[in-house]
Amino acid sequence: MVFKKLLSALGVGAPTVDTVLTNPNTRPGLILEGHVNLTGGSQSADIEHVAVALVTAVEIEHSEGEHHGVAEFHRLPVSGRLRLEAGQRQSIPFQLPVPWETPITDVYGQRLPGMTMGLRTEVAIAHAVDKGDLDPVHVHPLPAQERILDAFTRLGFRFIGADLEHGRIHGVHQTLPFYQEIEFYPAPQYAQGIQQVELTFITNPHSVEIVLEFDKRGGMFTGGHDTFGRYTVDHSGADHIDWTSQVDSWVRQALDHHHSLTSHAAPGYPPHGHHGHGHGGSGMGGALAGAAGGFVAGMVAGEIIDEVFEGDDESEE
Repeated sequence: MVFKKLLSALGVGAPTVDTVLTNPNTRPGLILEGHVNLTGGSQSADIEHVAVALVTAVEIEHSEGEHHGVAEFHRLPVSGRLRLEAGQRQSIPFQLPVPWETPITDVYGQRLPGMTMGLRTEVAIAHAVDKGDLDPVHVHPLPAQERILDAFTRLGFRFIGADLEHGRIHGVHQTLPFYQEIEFYPAPQYAQGIQQVELTFITNPHSVEIVLEFDKRGGMFTGGHDTFGRYTVDHSGADHIDWTSQVDSWVRQALDHHHSLTSHAAPGYPPHGHHGHGHGGSGMGGALAGAAGGFVAGMVAGEIIDEVFEGDDESEE
């Protein structure tokens, strides 16, 4: 009897959990639906709660450099206390709203290099090891986001990669403690002015805020520094804008506006370039083959989300 209690405390013979999503593909502002399927173990178990949460990998900067962590950024309670008898099967449905600011993970049906997203299921079992499950989630762009990304490609910008930065953008309302940066090398017609472009979408139910950051080149007597542009587009206007012309206008406007910073800076002006991320790429059209025309909790320092995907399914242990 004591041995059985010990095995139970270690999770041996405990319930298993398998979460099934109706469709793992979604967009910001939509609903993820699915079922948490529980199967009782060799003896009955008292479950304290069941919850699902969206998790992703986030880059955190600090005084000693930077590291990656796994951030849980949106959680939904699925069930309160319940008793699961030995061998009993129970399926619990859920509907998880996807936050409007959820970062994009897939474009044109392919995963953005550097992006990972998952739905983690947590089953808290009294006096035993908690059980979990992790399922990949694919977040596709909203129409305005997709058209802007396509315009960058049409203008000749070369896709580098994407990541999530822990923190907030000054002057921009955010509900999540991080923001996404989608990075490009400049097209030839802008290459003399900038080294790199970082595109950020901050989305709400009515509009998309676009933040462009340009890592400008420094001259012989001037240091490089960052230039910013910020623009807002209503969701309703996504189908009525010449996006290639619009993005070209944004880039040129931001560079012209800040041209004096480079041309009139004093000799020896200290550089303030944005950090680089070392991604390689040959353009979104190449990296994403087949491109069509047109913390709240849970930060785990030093842990990459790929490792969680590979090793977090405790239900099989």
